[in-house]
Amino acid sequence: MANYFQSSKNSELSELQIDLNSMSLEVKKEAAKQVIAMMTIGKDVSSLFPHMVKCMETNSIELKKLVYLYIINYAKSKADLAIMAVNSFQKDAREKGSPLLRALSLRTMGCIRIEKITQEFLESLKSGLQDHDPYVKKTAALAVAKLYSISPKMVLDQDLVKLLQGLLQDGNAIVVANACASLLEISNSTGKNYFKFSKSNGLHKILSAVNESNEWGQVFILEAISTYDPRNSDEADQICERIMPRLAHNNPAVLLSSVKVLLKNIDYLKDDASRQSVLKKLSAPLISLIACEPELQYVALRNISFILQKQPSIFENNIKVFFIKFNDPVYVKLEKVDILVKVADKNNCEQILHEFKEYSQDVDMELVGAAVKAIGQIVLKIESSAKTAAQCTHDIVKNGQPLALQEAVIVAKDILRKFPGKYEAIVEDLVKKVDEYYEVEAKASIMWIVGEYAEKIKTSQKIIEDYAGQFLEEPDPVKLQILTACVKLYLKKPE
Repeated sequence: MANYFQSSKNSELSELQIDLNSMSLEVKKEAAKQVIAMMTIGKDVSSLFPHMVKCMETNSIELKKLVYLYIINYAKSKADLAIMAVNSFQKDAREKGSPLLRALSLRTMGCIRIEKITQEFLESLKSGLQDHDPYVKKTAALAVAKLYSISPKMVLDQDLVKLLQGLLQDGNAIVVANACASLLEISNSTGKNYFKFSKSNGLHKILSAVNESNEWGQVFILEAISTYDPRNSDEADQICERIMPRLAHNNPAVLLSSVKVLLKNIDYLKDDASRQSVLKKLSAPLISLIACEPELQYVALRNISFILQKQPSIFENNIKVFFIKFNDPVYVKLEKVDILVKVADKNNCEQILHEFKEYSQDVDMELVGAAVKAIGQIVLKIESSAKTAAQCTHDIVKNGQPLALQEAVIVAKDILRKFPGKYEAIVEDLVKKVDEYYEVEAKASIMWIVGEYAEKIKTSQKIIEDYAGQFLEEPDPVKLQILTACVKLYLKKPE
């Protein structure tokens, strides 16, 4: 193939024009390959458009593929000339003896994004959707989604969506998968669910297609099933039973789509034991994704984060898998911190808080800030964690890492406000570092603490005076806390 990309006398456009009009099929093919090669490396060969279109009048599939590729590339810039090819496309789409040729013409017409041509394309597409050959039907199904991106009104007015819905009952799994892919794209574009399963055996057929499809076909079919609302508990149980084996699939996309279907159907199961049984089977496959490469880990963690909003107890016995490893990228670390907050409960909160305290000494500043902030989130979520959280916060304050300190004073303020009269031992160490706070929320928090405990802090008057001295330079949240602290100081120490 390399010789097609090398510049030579044969690559001159005039010579290529002669070769494209040759009576010899082999000469035409060689010339077409040369044209495609020049097009690929960015040379303008649009002047050869009429001569390439003439080459469509051939029985050679190889030559037709080359010409179709050329037409797709130049159709927009040569719209008037592209219309010349329409009759040839329609003729190929009606070629009874060759399903491959019918499919090829439909795919090419779908890729030509010109409204004039799409009008001519419509009848051929309708025929393709009702073709007897599965290969033609699956190609036509995807072409509907492409046509929708050019002319949504045409697709809806001409009942192409109904024809797609009919393909959901097709006996060929690839056709069903492509119909699902096309309907998903249309549904996502309109915000309307276009999936309709017949009451008799519609669901059974599409569930059977899952087992027969390739992995990407399974993803589209599973996404389609996830839009379906079971009519009763038995139907939901049937769906769960049929989809459960997909959890063992080695493709993460299939696994996550299967989880989506199962989570949807769990809500329809009447028996609590059945629900718990399904939930238990979900955790292990999801955990297996966390051992993959970082990019895949991140996608898995994002999905797990959403799942936890609905099923917070699903990983209660496996929290250690979310502990951060030293070689995790920062985006994975931050996602794990967020998940640890969500899985925290009264049984494991102490372990998680100590883990966050360790992260507060990390070299990654983003992780430090997120970990300390997470301590405050757990305190607000689980009251019984307050003692451990206060001790961890106190240790972070003593350690004195600048960024950790900014977040620690905010967490301390939340603890002191939520549990008045308790954990006041931390106040003295916070006040000692009063000159080290530089974040707006940190400054506002220390002023709240100084005002709240003014009678117990020996230097409260001096601290408030120092802040009041630069009152006009401070942001509004800090100004507000300075004013409040002044009033509290007056009420608690009138002298």
